[in-house]
Amino acid sequence: MRKSYKIILRVAVVLFFGGAFFSRCANIMTPEGGPKDTIPPVIVKLAPENFTTNFKEKKIYIEFNEYVQIKDQNKEMFTSPAMKKAPQVVMRGKGIVVTIRDTLLENTTYAIDFGSAIRDNNEGNPLNAMRYVFSTGDKVDSIMCSGYTADSYKADSVSRTFIWFYIADSLPQTPGYDSTIFNRKPDVIARAQNNGIFIAQNLKPVNYRIYAFGDKNDNQLYEAGTDLVGILDTVYNPAKLPEFAIWFDSLRMYPSAEPQLYFRMFTDKAFVNQRLVDATRPEQKKALLYFNADYPKIDSLTFNGIAPDKVLLDPQTEGRDTLALWFNVPAESLPDTIKGEIVYYKHDSLRQLVKTREPLKLAWRLIETKEQERERERVEREKERAKREGREYKDPNAKNPFVLKIGAGKEVNPEVGFDISFGTPAVKLDSMNIELLEIDDKNRQGRVRYHLVRDTMNMCRWSLRAPWKKNTKYKLYVPKRSITDVMGYENDSTVVEFTTYDPEKFATASFNVEGVGNNSYILQITDSSGKVLQEKKGVKTGTYRFNYIAPGEIRIRIIEDKNGNGKWDAGDVIKSIQPERAEMFFNERGEDLFATKMNWDFEVTIRMSEVFREMNMKNLVKMLDDKEESRLKKLYEEWVEKQKSHKHEENQQHNQGGGGMGLGGMSGGLGGLKSTLGR
Repeated sequence: MRKSYKIILRVAVVLFFGGAFFSRCANIMTPEGGPKDTIPPVIVKLAPENFTTNFKEKKIYIEFNEYVQIKDQNKEMFTSPAMKKAPQVVMRGKGIVVTIRDTLLENTTYAIDFGSAIRDNNEGNPLNAMRYVFSTGDKVDSIMCSGYTADSYKADSVSRTFIWFYIADSLPQTPGYDSTIFNRKPDVIARAQNNGIFIAQNLKPVNYRIYAFGDKNDNQLYEAGTDLVGILDTVYNPAKLPEFAIWFDSLRMYPSAEPQLYFRMFTDKAFVNQRLVDATRPEQKKALLYFNADYPKIDSLTFNGIAPDKVLLDPQTEGRDTLALWFNVPAESLPDTIKGEIVYYKHDSLRQLVKTREPLKLAWRLIETKEQERERERVEREKERAKREGREYKDPNAKNPFVLKIGAGKEVNPEVGFDISFGTPAVKLDSMNIELLEIDDKNRQGRVRYHLVRDTMNMCRWSLRAPWKKNTKYKLYVPKRSITDVMGYENDSTVVEFTTYDPEKFATASFNVEGVGNNSYILQITDSSGKVLQEKKGVKTGTYRFNYIAPGEIRIRIIEDKNGNGKWDAGDVIKSIQPERAEMFFNERGEDLFATKMNWDFEVTIRMSEVFREMNMKNLVKMLDDKEESRLKKLYEEWVEKQKSHKHEENQQHNQGGGGMGLGGMSGGLGGLKSTLGR
């Protein structure tokens, strides 16, 4: 029944999508003066022919049925295997001439993949998946395999990844240290489409070691710490993999397939060499140290004329690869250039961490704008005049440079509370002066006990914690000069009033977790885009309740926390360690997007054995089918809503004596659906 529904849904969307084309074929007046061309170029001639053997030519001519253009050649085109000098492509009439500029290997099957670089000259319709294949030997390698590349944390497809195949027998055996992707050229290269599916062609019936990476910088090279990467736990012979289906996706307009291989992509920062990249001083009392990798090990930081306890270390990122230094001394005592020294552990040429001593020179100079210069000169004149007249000068235009941000809006989650943040770290905070007041129904105020906790990852942020009550009014009063920052500035008087959430305005969710065993998990509720709204760590077998879920659409992500550190951990290419699994929850109808409403209870049973089932080809195809079905269903629902909206507009125009939209309006609406489906 479920399979039939999916087929009907696909047919329905294709028919509606096709309706845009059918309507364009009718005799309809359009502002452009005619129907829009949506057909990509068609190849009419190849010289030499595709799949030529004993190839010795230097030029290839490809002719099309219309004039074409070449777009993003360096980004879209690649060769398999890679050539030292990329082929040169030039236009000639209705075709292109490809010149081979490299010395080719003997008995090797080559492919020139044009991606979507070839487009028609008028509308720019791409000819996707265009490949020219030839062999310098007697035969063309013809075995194929397929796979899927997905972000291991977001559990969503990664588009346009490169897949590198290495013949396993040609590689050295180095258990526990796999540097293949860093220092060797692949034997065969494939590339995934926008949906994360790749179809690798021209393979041999041998074992391959296979890697995938997302080419963030479009240089067709893997860059550790920048590009996403995926590894497999073993070698694969494509001739021994299960059979798979291939089809042309008429909605996305490129080939797709059932995947045999599965890559869980991650950013591997373990191989990045540790070093101090830069040291700057953007403000008089603030410096920034930038490291090349996370968690730098620092032995000491010393500065001439500044006591060590007067240097405040403030991490700016979770991995502490960017550190802020705040100098808690009078500004006038700081020189234009602060000189010092850092002793830390840096990678040498053998990737060994060795203690390194490097000098630091932190220069700062105030560069005034013309407006600032005029304002300073005005203040100086006013000060001199006040001094002559024997009075104290107060600038009426002066603004307090102290920055105080109170995270309490009009409403606050009583389970979370709120943060108080400053523009610079606070070095003095008199919590006895700061009052938190509870306001009852008769407007009577009573003091509430609270405590402030500094964020361990940000010295400028504090958390205010209290025994909050639901749906209750509060007032926070911060008297003048209760807080002093590292610059010596003091706060102005501030009053903030807010109310804690009313539970009836939110949804709650209960998750019955089964089949955990000895493992530990992290349970997350995200919005439709994947942003984490709430999470619970250390999840075992049992029931977990989430309160105060705002009405809207949510997803459920479960992370297999193997090391029990309460966070998702990436993998390690060199050590062949896979990232921790993170999976989205699908219900029995294949849905992963759930609507929440006010004063609404949402209950789900999560069976970990199903969520974290072995990802073989059968289960992988089912997972992708569920995702595709959910996507098509959502697109269909959006299309139905659009049609309702168009119908309503037509009725309004008809009632007002207008002519209505007719087929042309319908075509425009379906064109919007077309663009959505094409992504």
